Amino acid sequence: MVEFFSALADPHLPFLRYALLAGILASISFGVIGTFVVVRRISSIAGAIAHCVLGGIGAGLYLEQVVGLAWAGPVQGAIAVALGAAVILTLIKEYGSQREDTVIGALWAVGMAVGLLFLARTPGYTDPMSYLFGNILLLSKSDVYLVLLLDLVVVTIVFLFYNKLLALSFDEEYAFLRGVSTSWYYLLLLCLTALTVVLLIRVVGVVMVIALLTLPSAIAGNFARGIKQMMFLSIVLCMLFITFGLGISYRLDLPSGPVIIVLAAIVYLLALAMLRFSFIKLPS
Repeated sequence: MVEFFSALADPHLPFLRYALLAGILASISFGVIGTFVVVRRISSIAGAIAHCVLGGIGAGLYLEQVVGLAWAGPVQGAIAVALGAAVILTLIKEYGSQREDTVIGALWAVGMAVGLLFLARTPGYTDPMSYLFGNILLLSKSDVYLVLLLDLVVVTIVFLFYNKLLALSFDEEYAFLRGVSTSWYYLLLLCLTALTVVLLIRVVGVVMVIALLTLPSAIAGNFARGIKQMMFLSIVLCMLFITFGLGISYRLDLPSGPVIIVLAAIVYLLALAMLRFSFIKLPS
């Protein structure tokens, strides 16, 4: 880690500073929305949205490089498809006759297939691995500003509708009986999850996005005494996982995304072990 922090001060390595800053900023949204995802138990839905995003990334690159649309790009395509998937999943939940898990699986697979097809038809070399498994070291200064913007959007909306989202997460039926428009707030929650997923994909990629969205919140849920404390602990854990994951990957010359996820998984297992053995009473 000493070498990593020394490298951060190197003027010839700005990408390291951008990666760390973007990761720390994005951790705020990860912790907040990850808490709702864990409490509401919508990890599979978040996973379907994440994998659909690859379709948006491929379509955005295709429209930008082949069709020539200057306003299009992978980030714009990712946001559009992620929000579209959130709308579809909400409509299926409220009005669809199909099983929700079937639709989730279909979106999961079709989104990735469409994305890979678009990438294959885009001229030039486009490495799908950077999207599937992430590469936080490719982030630029403009990406940091985008992370900050999406961060502000997510946190502001959660702050404004915190009580409604909290009621929806713990007891949707009771919230509905109290006059809360649960369908709209469910859609809002999925849209916030979609924006957070777009942020997260640049860090750890499509394949591992669910792990970093849920593991910090799952760990925090075992020790927090309230939802706000759970969010705070999740944010701190995300920041630590990304910081130390970047440091370890830099030291060992390994891909940063997988290192971050493995680190989070190890801490999660250690937390479970601590809870398990804390209930074992030693003989007197």
